[in-house]
Amino acid sequence: MSNEFFFTRLQYESGDWDVDQRMPSNLLNSLVEYTTLKVDTQEKIITLASDDIFKSPFCYISGHKLVEFTKKEKENFEKYVRNGGFVFVDDCNHDIDGLFAKSFERQMEEIFGPSELKKIPNDHEIYTIFFDFEDGPPTTSQELNGWGDDLVHDYLKAIVINGRIGVLYSNKDYGCEWDYDFRNKRWYKIDNTRFGVNIVMYALTS
Repeated sequence: MSNEFFFTRLQYESGDWDVDQRMPSNLLNSLVEYTTLKVDTQEKIITLASDDIFKSPFCYISGHKLVEFTKKEKENFEKYVRNGGFVFVDDCNHDIDGLFAKSFERQMEEIFGPSELKKIPNDHEIYTIFFDFEDGPPTTSQELNGWGDDLVHDYLKAIVINGRIGVLYSNKDYGCEWDYDFRNKRWYKIDNTRFGVNIVMYALTS
């Protein structure tokens, strides 16, 4: 049905876009569990160069390796974001000096201009729009285990278009954090996908 929310993973020509494969179904299960959204529980994979991106309410990009968009990918990314689209970008290395982080941030500079990708304050609406995260972005076990840059990132970055986040960017590796079968959620004291629900609800309502 056309009025169902669906999760779009963006396939880009460079790098390794096909990571954390169980994360989308886990997050989609949480949307079913906690919200009244009508949800298509099957992840869609769309190439960034395809015009199908413009039908997507929410897009996701991740990877470990080089991000170097083609001309068409850059054009579509910019058009999608400037026309009100939302892209959640997650660095699987959780390493601000890593290849994915450096190359993705360079792409954002080329598309939107230098300094457009900025830290967002930890009292931003995205942290309270559904569940409450008083201290800003929740920490991941990936960070605490010391892999990557061995830092806990106490912020997220974003590109804001007309007062609204168009690109939300994380070095925290939420994708790997949520990459497990949703049926195993019962073993967690607190469901760690709840922040993903906030991200989607922000994308749809702000």
